[in-house]
Amino acid sequence: MDIRARVVVFDAADPETEATFWATLLGGTVDHEDDDWWSVRVGDDEPVCVQLAPDHQPPQWPDGLPQQVHLDLVVPALGPAHDEAMAVGATLLQAADDRDAEHGFQVYADPAGHPFCLCW
Repeated sequence: MDIRARVVVFDAADPETEATFWATLLGGTVDHEDDDWWSVRVGDDEPVCVQLAPDHQPPQWPDGLPQQVHLDLVVPALGPAHDEAMAVGATLLQAADDRDAEHGFQVYADPAGHPFCLCW
């Protein structure tokens, strides 16, 4: 199988807000290609896209509607990454048991409710 690209696509009722969130968090820009599609670009990469899903319902985490997708973002230090994620609209879903541990993660939701983890 010849795969030319790997793109994570999030469904969202408000795709502009969703794309802006991910572009800001990942240090990229948003390309609004048409009424139903936004692309986030980081350099030459397109790591995340967002499509309009007017009836999108956020997954209930951790016990509820099935998780639809999540990203693990590995960061050098949780503190600054946490602050940045919260500043651009993330919601903390689950705090780490031990923020001082050598390795760990915290679970957040983006503006459309998709969970993602900041890992270290």
